[in-house]
Amino acid sequence: MKFFIDTANLDQIREAQDLGILDGVTTNPSLMAKEGITGEQNVINHYKAICDIVDNNVSAEVIATTFDEIVKEGEALAALNPKIVVKVPMIKDGVKAIKYFSSKGIKTNCTLIFSAGQALLAAKAGATYVSPFLGRLDDISSDGLVLIEDIRTIFDNYGYETQILAASIRGPLHIVNCAKLGADVITAPLAAIVGLLKHPLTDSGLATFLADHAKAAGK
Repeated sequence: MKFFIDTANLDQIREAQDLGILDGVTTNPSLMAKEGITGEQNVINHYKAICDIVDNNVSAEVIATTFDEIVKEGEALAALNPKIVVKVPMIKDGVKAIKYFSSKGIKTNCTLIFSAGQALLAAKAGATYVSPFLGRLDDISSDGLVLIEDIRTIFDNYGYETQILAASIRGPLHIVNCAKLGADVITAPLAAIVGLLKHPLTDSGLATFLADHAKAAGK
């Protein structure tokens, strides 16, 4: 399973990259705004900075909502760096744009997926990734993990190469459950990824080992 980090914070991206497990980055306008990145040129420069840190897979989201504008904006983003994946919303013109980008060899990430039917349409159009939003479904008392399971079944039934990119991850347990269900990718905040490192028995076991070593060394 690939690990993407869901942030526009360069320090957090570097920390995840240095950990040795990072496969990519996802961003969106909200994450850019959170880091104080405003203005078209500043956003473009920030995408370039992210591409300089990671090896591949930097999802850059279009703002447009009509076919012609999505294509125009997406082609400009894709031209910034071969690592860019154009992030397109799950709307009618978005699906049409994904089909266009697919024909041009431009990688896409269809975002804001909340149903298996939406994922199926995106896969039919040739999306590189589909991004079902687990946490937001959980927030309205719907089980986001069931959606992952349903999409996995459909894609396996028909041999779709589109990868399931589980998004809106809220914690380490989401990551583990997505791995159990066969998600191809998760994108998560740094805290959720680092949370996988932690277990109280690991902490207590290490403390015991270090204490016993100190005794043996006469310290």
